[in-house]
Amino acid sequence: MTASPTIEATHGEEPQGAAPAPVQLGRLGETIAYNLRLAQNASFQAFSALTGDLGLRPGWYALLQLIGDNPGVSQTGLSLATSRDKSTLTPLLGELERRRLIRREPDPLDRRGRRISLTEEGRAKLALLADCAARHDARLNAMFAPEQQRQLVSLLKTLTESLTTDTPSPDPGADEE
Repeated sequence: MTASPTIEATHGEEPQGAAPAPVQLGRLGETIAYNLRLAQNASFQAFSALTGDLGLRPGWYALLQLIGDNPGVSQTGLSLATSRDKSTLTPLLGELERRRLIRREPDPLDRRGRRISLTEEGRAKLALLADCAARHDARLNAMFAPEQQRQLVSLLKTLTESLTTDTPSPDPGADEE
């Protein structure tokens, strides 16, 4: 039996100045979901470190890149491409519009729809974010051999596709008949 993974964290019981006691992760340390979340958080923090002094938010990058690559994209299209529901995407698009990074114009084919495109300022900010993203990706790529990179991306795509197309049963025992 292997030892339970640990993570350095504070329990709140250590004397001031003492090293924090490790937290036993137990089963969590061996799960895909938990490790995926830790990796995503670490990646986001590393990317944030590159964008922080520029007054840019890492979360803007994917949206601005998708809008730049798809001028006139609909909010529904962005929602699908980013796996965000409209209720979380709408405020973010509102912020980008207030900062004059995007413009939303009426869709001539759908009077309720809006077509989204980058402004000149949006293209300039995207260029800065793309540079940060390239440096971040280079750091990530340096951690893996090219075949490992392809395999990791393939595994992540499989995970995403499976989780977005499979509808889990609300009752874990329901599929056992």
